[in-house]
Amino acid sequence: MLLHPAVAIAIAYVAGSMPSAYIAGKARGIDLRKHGSGNLGATNVIRVLGAKIGLVVFAFDVAKGALPVVFLPPRTVPIAPQVWIAIACGVAAILGHTRPVFLLFKRGGKGVATAAGVFLALAPIQTLLILIVFAVVLLTSGYVSLGSLICASLLPVLIGVTLGPRSPVFAISVLVAVFVFWTHRANIARLRRGEENRFGKPGTAPSRRMAAALAIGLVVVLAVLVAARFAA
Repeated sequence: MLLHPAVAIAIAYVAGSMPSAYIAGKARGIDLRKHGSGNLGATNVIRVLGAKIGLVVFAFDVAKGALPVVFLPPRTVPIAPQVWIAIACGVAAILGHTRPVFLLFKRGGKGVATAAGVFLALAPIQTLLILIVFAVVLLTSGYVSLGSLICASLLPVLIGVTLGPRSPVFAISVLVAVFVFWTHRANIARLRRGEENRFGKPGTAPSRRMAAALAIGLVVVLAVLVAARFAA
């Protein structure tokens, strides 16, 4: 039985709404909204609860963006091009992560990990190249937010060059980049003042461990995506 696209989009939103960081914190008796940066994202989980738990949260957040894009469009009524249904599911998952229904639409994460999952499904090669850039920025600067902002800026450029500016994936990459800058406006202000949180000094062991943890997470998520594409 095929789903109506509206139902698929709703499912994607609910999937994106699963607050993995909040659940991880509550499992340790901590409300992450009141600790660290107060953000329900993998970076704050790593900062407050440690790299191991943060890695699990990161992988989950990426997966909840990627899997709806991979699995739902082929199972919907073809009343629109499948790529547009996939994009709509991806946007819904990102919105679910930032404003989760399970937290009564209050602030969730900033959407970067879930957006990475969405684009790993829509444009895997381009996204993997961008994630390499993220790792380099993180290693050299120690700033997760700076890596996120640079990658949000570069991904539309890379997609525009490879898929063309008329591609719907390019259009949504521009919109998501704007959205990422909006969710990081406080980080941008702190970067300008030199007050942004950093994982150790540039190039030191803490930042290297952080980059290594994220890299392992990306490998795991990529393996899941490859398996999902063969299963779809």
